[in-house]
Amino acid sequence: MDKIDWKRKLTSRKFWTAAASFIALLIAAMGGTENQASQITAIVMAGATVIAYIVGEGLVDSASVTVNGGAGADTRTATGGTGAKAAAEAGKTSKQA
Repeated sequence: MDKIDWKRKLTSRKFWTAAASFIALLIAAMGGTENQASQITAIVMAGATVIAYIVGEGLVDSASVTVNGGAGADTRTATGGTGAKAAAEAGKTSKQA
């Protein structure tokens, strides 16, 4: 059996939609109100958004460190962006100097 790729799972909208739906159905099955199920589903989806953002940014940052060849490389632009575009801009700046 293959190992589960948790990074991919935690950034999947399908996974979080399925988890929120399952929780809402459990609440309804246990006698909870529709309002309670709706509120808890909203909380789960909000948490999922935060988790997906954090994991996604971590993956982008780790990829940019790999591209730039070291943990000390800073790939942030003046606007605070990260990623391949910022890495390309940093490369242009260092080559021009």
